[in-house]
Amino acid sequence: MLNRDDLKGLKLSNPIHFAAVGFGSGLAPKAPGTFGTLAAIPLFYLLAMMSIEWYVATLVITSFAGFWFCHATSEAMGVHDHKAIVWDEFVGYWITMLPVLMLYPENHQGQVIPVIWVAVGFLLFRFFDVLKPFPISWLDKKVDGGFGIMIDDIVAGIISAVILFFMIQYWG
Repeated sequence: MLNRDDLKGLKLSNPIHFAAVGFGSGLAPKAPGTFGTLAAIPLFYLLAMMSIEWYVATLVITSFAGFWFCHATSEAMGVHDHKAIVWDEFVGYWITMLPVLMLYPENHQGQVIPVIWVAVGFLLFRFFDVLKPFPISWLDKKVDGGFGIMIDDIVAGIISAVILFFMIQYWG
């Protein structure tokens, strides 16, 4: 559970810190990663209006920005991968959702995206992010800095995306 002492060094007036804590969603007293992922969903709907090429470019940009955001915020807070830092959940979820845009191209540019796949993507990503099977757990423990904060969620997103791709192919 978060309390004020846990947030030492965090300055919400700093745009980098504000982004790193998922625009405030990471400040939830319980399950900040889950709340961060939930906060990523409305932004996914906005990003989904882009072409697939722009969406992928945005994933790359937000990943690299996340290395910086997460590193700077964790340094200011004095804690590597503080639970309030949830930008990595945003990017991991957006990676998870890539197959939806690939397999429903007629639906993503301003049309309705099947809500079932938004929910399944959420559940898959949270499953891998929370349980951290190998290699996610290894990356989480062994890689430092902003890259370390981001990489386990990026890999969780990739694994979730592959599973989601096959689920949509089979049941979609």
